[in-house]
Amino acid sequence: MKINEVLRSQISNIIENQLTSNEPVETKKTYNRLLSLGHSNFEAKQLIGQCIIFELFDVIKHQKTFNESRYIQNLQQLPKEPSE
Repeated sequence: MKINEVLRSQISNIIENQLTSNEPVETKKTYNRLLSLGHSNFEAKQLIGQCIIFELFDVIKHQKTFNESRYIQNLQQLPKEPSE
């Protein structure tokens, strides 16, 4: 399995876990909102995945903890791209 496939699989698992556990609740709210805007299941999860990757990159690059409040803020702004 290639690295990007492993990463994609892990991000997909994170999204599924958040949707199933409803933690944070904003993930499911965002998912449902994106579906209601006409995005497909795949597109909605891709957009949510962008927010996760944005935070993970910051954790790795700057050796910071996961910024859940910024993650939630970025979820709420989707489909706009995540930002700081």
